[in-house]
Amino acid sequence: MKDELEIKEYRFLGNTVEDIAIKYGIFLVLWAGVITFLSQSSSITSWIPGMIGAPLVLLAWLSKVQPKLQKVAMHLAVLIGFLGFVGGFDIIRGGFSVSYAGISKLMLFITGFLFCFLCVQSFRHNRRQKKELERLSS
Repeated sequence: MKDELEIKEYRFLGNTVEDIAIKYGIFLVLWAGVITFLSQSSSITSWIPGMIGAPLVLLAWLSKVQPKLQKVAMHLAVLIGFLGFVGGFDIIRGGFSVSYAGISKLMLFITGFLFCFLCVQSFRHNRRQKKELERLSS
């Protein structure tokens, strides 16, 4: 009976959503650094993916070390991921150009969508688990 009452975490390819957020945030920071270096850009806008990634890493790490803050931290993380996804929509306005900026926008659009999708799946999974736990305990 005890095993039935345990909440199982949502996992994608063996990773929790917190792990995915940390890896995605590190990827965004590294992407920004590489793109800035390759393009020899002196513009702060080349660091936009990094500005999205750094808070993701921080919030996901916070949710791992402070489980009481997990719900708030991960909701903020998905909001930041959504901002990245929406920022990637700029590719539609300007049209896709094979430039570093265009590639970065496309990357934010695709990966931001995937990150938000996984977060929503996790939230739905947790809600179903909670309802099932309530049903089993009553």
